[in-house]
Amino acid sequence: MNARVHQPVHSPQHAASYYAASVNRQQAYPPLGGERQVDVCVVGGGFSGLNTAIELAQKGLSVVLLEARKIGWGASGRNGGQLIRGVGHDVEQFESVVGKEGVRQFKLMGLEAVEIVRSRVEQFQIDCDLTWGYCDLANKPAHMEGFAEDKAELESLGYRHELRMLPKERIHEVVGSDNYHGAMIDMGSGHLHPLNLALGEAAAAQSLGVQLFEDSPVNRIDYGSEVRVHTANGQVRAKYLVLACNAYINGLNPTLSGKVLPAGSYIIATEQLSAEQARQLIPQNMALCDQRVTVDYYRLSADRRLLFGGACHYSGRDPADIAGYMKPKMLKVFPQLADVRIDYQWGGMIGIGANRLPQIGRLKDQSNVFHAQAYAGHGVNATHLAGKLLAEAIAGQESRGFDLFAQVPHMTFPGGKHLRSPLLAMGMAWHRLKELL
Repeated sequence: MNARVHQPVHSPQHAASYYAASVNRQQAYPPLGGERQVDVCVVGGGFSGLNTAIELAQKGLSVVLLEARKIGWGASGRNGGQLIRGVGHDVEQFESVVGKEGVRQFKLMGLEAVEIVRSRVEQFQIDCDLTWGYCDLANKPAHMEGFAEDKAELESLGYRHELRMLPKERIHEVVGSDNYHGAMIDMGSGHLHPLNLALGEAAAAQSLGVQLFEDSPVNRIDYGSEVRVHTANGQVRAKYLVLACNAYINGLNPTLSGKVLPAGSYIIATEQLSAEQARQLIPQNMALCDQRVTVDYYRLSADRRLLFGGACHYSGRDPADIAGYMKPKMLKVFPQLADVRIDYQWGGMIGIGANRLPQIGRLKDQSNVFHAQAYAGHGVNATHLAGKLLAEAIAGQESRGFDLFAQVPHMTFPGGKHLRSPLLAMGMAWHRLKELL
């Protein structure tokens, strides 16, 4: 799908960002009032909740979706917009739980997840600047060996899109930087405008009969054979409940909130660049990502801004000056942008689990309560897969994918909310130290 240049539309309802300034629709949904009775109540208006609702409605179930703020207000509407194959990190670690075939299925689902996004955009004609082409960047020569292994494995899985290794001497074909030792190109991954995708999916859900309510934070849940979900001015009675709040679940369900750590991630967007400037930075308009623990990821917007993201804060406190924090990182990659103005800066919370596999399943003590969370910064595709798997399970359809995810145990972070962040920060510091060895 070809990219389109947006005329900025001010949207004060979302956190200030380039995405909020360039939305292509302004659809508001009312707060919940009174009582509704449906098959399924979905809590969370991000990609997980929206896609679960779409899949359920397509199966003929009635759905109410409740969003505490605005559709796409959280990570779904603020992320880097990179649509990259795969789910989880190092899925081989789960072989003892799901077996070799289960690991293979995780890998295949990581490819399917991107195709779900592709199909969703095509079916509902969602204008979200979907652009194909992604590049993994090697920070050291050893990364190229890993890319070659990844390429061979993807080909063995029947990956149908072009994969190409690029040696160091040709790196300027994809990025105007001298920092890298080579790359692997993947034409089956790409980038998009995530908030426009979320808003388009909300419209799609509504067209299928889903009842959507914004500004409707849940303040109490009564569990049982019939779940009752309460907001300030209404309640939803449902046979099934889906909790899809991810890093913003807070204390809504202590079991789930104990297994996901909110971590801050940050992005800056430059002023509009000339066509020549943009071509020199990213000649093939791909999304790019390096291999460090504190990852740099970047791409061009439809109107030729460089969107540069990275860092990960576990303290719960955002930098006082995001642009001041992120621009030096950008200049290490692109020193030629020293005099370029930063027009937008923003951050948000992503959800991270201890083992970095998305947590998709149901509550052990409440068989009619389902959940999806903890995408570890790779949620654009994994959320769409989660929606499909949750809907299959709720509709009573056989779902080997749901069963595989549900088999994997997930550790509760020790020490409560006050110690979770320092402990994970220490773990990430250790991984950064290993990068230097």
